Amino acid sequence: MQPRLMLAPMAELSHRALRELVESFVNQACPAEGKALSAESAAPKPEYFTEMISAPGLLAGGPLEKWYLDPGPRPERLVYQLLGADIDELAAAAALLDKTGCLGIDLNMGCAAPMITRTGAGVRWMKDAGRAARLVEAVRRVTGKRLSVKLRLGAGKDFPFGTDTAGRRSGGEELFSVLEDFCRRLVNAGAELVTLHPRMAGEKFRRRARWEYVERLRRALPVPVAGNGDIASAEEALAKAAAGPVMIGRLAARKPWIFAQALYGAGTPPDTDLYRSTRFLEETALRFLDLLAQYQPPEFHLSRARRFFHYYCDNFTWAEYVRNKIKRETGLAGIARVLNEYCRGNESRSLTI
Repeated sequence: MQPRLMLAPMAELSHRALRELVESFVNQACPAEGKALSAESAAPKPEYFTEMISAPGLLAGGPLEKWYLDPGPRPERLVYQLLGADIDELAAAAALLDKTGCLGIDLNMGCAAPMITRTGAGVRWMKDAGRAARLVEAVRRVTGKRLSVKLRLGAGKDFPFGTDTAGRRSGGEELFSVLEDFCRRLVNAGAELVTLHPRMAGEKFRRRARWEYVERLRRALPVPVAGNGDIASAEEALAKAAAGPVMIGRLAARKPWIFAQALYGAGTPPDTDLYRSTRFLEETALRFLDLLAQYQPPEFHLSRARRFFHYYCDNFTWAEYVRNKIKRETGLAGIARVLNEYCRGNESRSLTI
């Protein structure tokens, strides 16, 4: 089975600039079109999920919505993620997106940010399986695109009956039973793909993602189940993708070349030694800033840059130092200057990759 990798929908990260950067590494690693492909090089290219798009905002035609809707660089591999609390609004927004050349539409039932859940959106959908199924039915009626749902283990703070992590005790069994029933309702209503971030809503990143629930859900459902959470390397992504789709989130910002490594092997160009060089890290960071300026409005520049470098700076020996310097800058030119000065002064130092 060929691996199937996806870029996760992440606020302030899964925009066109990051997608362009990821795709550039994939294209560099993949043989040119028209050449004979080996079994390895014929691996499918990644799918790209967008930042969550507010259904009410999309319907209102806000001035910044066009940036969320930008389908590049590969519309045929793009999935728009919709966020909202109202069935009619979400269906109307999906009908608009159905007219694009995208691959699919994804419904956000997993975001646990308080500002989102207070409106009834995100993971709050998991509190009412019947209503969530009616949402899927309504969206299914208006779109012929692939319809998927992204969710969590549950809408609570923790396991309902303890802290079992393997699903063997009564609490874990009860949790999985509720989750399975919820997902079956969505599938029966028309969902063609389910993505599970195997944490409870209130856990955030305090404990490891429980991938055993992804594996169990894959065995239980008749549709593909993608797993999302705590992927740490290309090798791990590749290993987990052998059993089903894998969604990569924060690691894609930390190492934008990770999809190329996972799909085509660490030895493909640019090779591993290049990944370890300071010059390569600097060039990649500056290329991201160029793409950000090209594909995002000025209103988004600082928030998107700071979000990206919060993760990308992990590649540097003095990561926190660089992060703090970047946070103090007020424009992309200043961030570029910080990166240039740091990398030029640390070319001989060992890196953390």
